[in-house]
Amino acid sequence: MSKRVVVIGGGFGGLAAALRCRKLGFDVTLLERLNMLGGRARVFEKDGYRHDAGPTVITAPFLFEELFELFGENLKDYLNFKSLDPWYRFYFHNGKTFDYRPSIEDTNNEIRKFDETFWEMAKQIPSLIKLKSYLTVSQLVNSKLKNKYLRKAFSIHPLLVGGNPFTTTSIYALIHYLERKWGVYFCMGGTGKIVRELENLMLRQGITINKETDVEQISIINGKAENVVLNNGKKIPADLVICNADPPTVYSEMLPSEYSRDSLLKPKKFTHYSMGLYVLFFGSKKKFSDVAHHTIWMSERYKELLHDIFEKKILTEDFSLYLHRPTATDDTFAPEGCDSFYVLCPVPNLQGNVQWNSEGPKLKDRIVEALDKTIMPGLKENIEAEFWMTPEDFKNDYRSKYGAGFSVAPIFSQSAWFRYHNKDKKIPNLYFSAAGSHPGAGIPGVLCSAKVIEKLIIKDFKVSH
Repeated sequence: MSKRVVVIGGGFGGLAAALRCRKLGFDVTLLERLNMLGGRARVFEKDGYRHDAGPTVITAPFLFEELFELFGENLKDYLNFKSLDPWYRFYFHNGKTFDYRPSIEDTNNEIRKFDETFWEMAKQIPSLIKLKSYLTVSQLVNSKLKNKYLRKAFSIHPLLVGGNPFTTTSIYALIHYLERKWGVYFCMGGTGKIVRELENLMLRQGITINKETDVEQISIINGKAENVVLNNGKKIPADLVICNADPPTVYSEMLPSEYSRDSLLKPKKFTHYSMGLYVLFFGSKKKFSDVAHHTIWMSERYKELLHDIFEKKILTEDFSLYLHRPTATDDTFAPEGCDSFYVLCPVPNLQGNVQWNSEGPKLKDRIVEALDKTIMPGLKENIEAEFWMTPEDFKNDYRSKYGAGFSVAPIFSQSAWFRYHNKDKKIPNLYFSAAGSHPGAGIPGVLCSAKVIEKLIIKDFKVSH
C-alpha cells in the first residue's frame, strides 16, 4: 500500500508539494480551510469585477512548467504567461516617475532622467555574488546609487515580500537578479487561473482535495505525526504531513507544546513578523489607460514611514501603495469599458493596536482621495464595488500569526540556516512548504520549497525519483 501524504494548506507551496508527492507514487490528500484553493492567491468576484487577492508578480515561470512536465503535460496547453513592459512604474510624491523595464537600454534611459547611469546600479552584481548579507538591502543599494529617488526604487522590493528594506538582509536584493534573469510576467486570467489549472492537474492525477476543512491539530504518537485531526473531530491518517500553513501557526496552534520550535539564537517570542496588509479592491466605471499594470505610488516619507509601520507599529495619515491594474493586460477582469484594481497598503501587523473596524473605512477614503488627486483623476466619481481586507482578515482567513501579510520577516536572523526549515528537527515525518520556511522569496521560494521537500522525502522514504 502506498504511503499516505496529508498536505495542510492549498497555497502555491501546498499545490506544488502535493503534485511532487503524487509523482513519487504517494496517496495524497490536500486540506484547505477556505472554499477555494490558492491561499493568499485566492480570487474575489464582485459586480462583474474579478480580483486576484494575492501575488500578482510572476517571475521564473519555468517553476510552474516543471509541475506539468512531471506528468508529461505541457503548461502552454493551459496557461499563457505574458511579459510585462514596464515591470513596475514608480510614482513619487512630487510627480516624478520611473519605469523599471525589461530592456537594459530602456531602463538606462529611465535612470538618465535622474542623472545616473544603469552601470552605477549594475556595479552591485559582484557584491550580490559575494552575498554581503551583513548589509541591508537599503545599505547595498545606497552604496551604488546617489539619487534619492533611484535609491527608493531599487530598494523597495523587500516590501513586496514582507520586509523592511532598512532591516532586510541584502541577500534579498537578488530579487533584481530573478527579474533580470527570467523577467516579470502576468498570467492571462490571473493567478487564479494558475490555481485552477493546477487544481485540475491534481484531480487528473488522483489527488484528493478537501475544501472548507480546517485542521485542529497534528497528532504526534511515538515521536511521529500519525494523523491530522480536523475541527470536526475527524482524523486523517498520515505517513507524512506537509504544512503549507505559516510555521509559527503550526507550532503554536497545531502541535503539542513540547514540540515547539527550538530557539536558535533567541527566544521565539522575539520572532520578527512581516508588516500587515490593507488591501483595497475596487472597480472603476472609467478606464485609466495611463496607469501601468503595476504601479508603486510613494509618499514623501520613506524611511520614517517604514519605521512607523515596522517598529512603532502605528497607522499614520500618510502611506505608500502598490497598485495592480490587471485590465491593463487582460480586459476580462472587468465589465466592458471598466477597470479592475487592487491596492496594497503596508500597515502595522496586529502586534500594534489599530482598531480596524473604524480605521479600515477611513484608510479607504484617504487612499481614494490620494489617487484621485494624482494618477487617477476622476476616481472618486467612478469607483464602485469596493471592499477591503485588513490584518484582521489575514489572521482569520489564513491563520496568519498577528495578521502578518507574509508570515515571518526576511531579516538576516530569520533567513538561510536561521529560518524555519523544510523539515522539523524533532518530528521526522513533518515537513514545511510555505513562505515562512522561505521568507521573502515570493512565489519562486514556495515553489522551490516543494522541490526541497521532494528531495528530502526521496531520501527519508527511500523512494525512486
